Amino acid sequence: MKPGIHPTYAKIKVVCACGNEFETRSTKGGEALMVDICSNCHPFYTGKQKLMDAAGRIERFRRKYGKGAAAAKPEPAKE
Repeated sequence: MKPGIHPTYAKIKVVCACGNEFETRSTKGGEALMVDICSNCHPFYTGKQKLMDAAGRIERFRRKYGKGAAAAKPEPAKE
């Protein structure tokens, strides 16, 4: 590495809007990095993620490409 051209890589405190705080390393200057969402409050990591099924698209995808019970053929239309 060439001397004098790289930014400093130092410890920094990350503060989330939910109140969670942790320490990491960054090239960003300053004492703290403020973020809106972190792994403590993100729906993907907390298990509160919701799938929005618009017009049965998820079910059609599962029937077409899925395996097992979801891949079963649909029942014929009742008249």
